[in-house]
Amino acid sequence: MPIYQIGPKRLVVGAHYGLKEWIIQRITAIVMVVFTVVLLIDYCVTGGTGYAAWSGLFSKQFMKLLTLLALLSLFYHAWIGIRDIWMDYIKPVSIRLGLQVLTVLYLVACAAYAVQILWKV
Repeated sequence: MPIYQIGPKRLVVGAHYGLKEWIIQRITAIVMVVFTVVLLIDYCVTGGTGYAAWSGLFSKQFMKLLTLLALLSLFYHAWIGIRDIWMDYIKPVSIRLGLQVLTVLYLVACAAYAVQILWKV
């Protein structure tokens, strides 16, 4: 037996999300931080918190796209986190699958509603 095989051979099973999902969560977090910084800069520059100021800000195509990107990042970030919670703590497969389906449906509905609101401005 070679030296590098210490202990029983480990069988790796599961979905193998690991590093890829960790990196995606960091990227989505950066997108959300950039969006927050843009909002803070606009607030500090314009100083307006009324409807006219917000409507003027979100009427720009750039801001609509940045907001949409931030919201999609938020929903995907949430999906990764909630999916990991379901996978770690809900052991019966049927209940876990049901919760994951409900989570996806909820997040898709939130995304659709966000797009509807965003493009009304």
